[in-house]
Amino acid sequence: MNPLEGIRLNKYLASSGVGSRRACDALVLQGEVVVNGEPCLTPGYRVQPGDFVRAQGKRIEPLDVQSIVLHKPPGLVCTRHDENNRATIYELLPPRLHHLAHVGRLDLDSEGLLILSNDGELSQALTHPSHSILKLYQVTTENAFENSILSQLEKGVFTEVGKARAVSVKRLSSRRMEMVLNTGLKRQIRYMIQAVGHRVKRLVRIRIGGLTLDNLKPGKWRFLEKSERDALMALSEKKSGGRR
Repeated sequence: MNPLEGIRLNKYLASSGVGSRRACDALVLQGEVVVNGEPCLTPGYRVQPGDFVRAQGKRIEPLDVQSIVLHKPPGLVCTRHDENNRATIYELLPPRLHHLAHVGRLDLDSEGLLILSNDGELSQALTHPSHSILKLYQVTTENAFENSILSQLEKGVFTEVGKARAVSVKRLSSRRMEMVLNTGLKRQIRYMIQAVGHRVKRLVRIRIGGLTLDNLKPGKWRFLEKSERDALMALSEKKSGGRR
């Protein structure tokens, strides 16, 4: 077989759920990865069909990588099993997809775009702080707000989870705005709106990177297209300066 065929060892490990590609590089260089009975110290080794790969003593086999896009409605929590017996997002999915993990989360009352996946590399790209993937939200407040709060939100406000700021804020109406974030502090938008004297009535995430809800209705899901995954990965590499 042509030695240029196959998949790089670090990517093989990452796509099998071992960890991020950088973490897999470290495992290889530490001698924790064995290929066909021999330690392999080369992250760029091309894994061929029939190769027997072990990492930290465990047999590693490629996962059936799956990723889906879900339009989360309000009233569901992002967990498989809730200690308070609240309804969860997994009740919207067929049992064959219950192994997928949510990438980031939306709180009970929030709604909109959510990715679930067993693709470790994609999950790392979307959640690691160094990648700063932009997310767009539509926010509706309980009462009308002044334009002055928009600049406050962009400059940054002090909240229960520390100082937080929006990349940009755009007024849509007397009670609605669009807010772009590149961070994901717990209940960040709700705390930010509270810090400027208002309360959130409705919060919808409509975009992650270049991925949008489009016509996906609340409670419905679809598989993530390869082209969409590739675009998200390319964006994360650009944000991190190409470091993987």
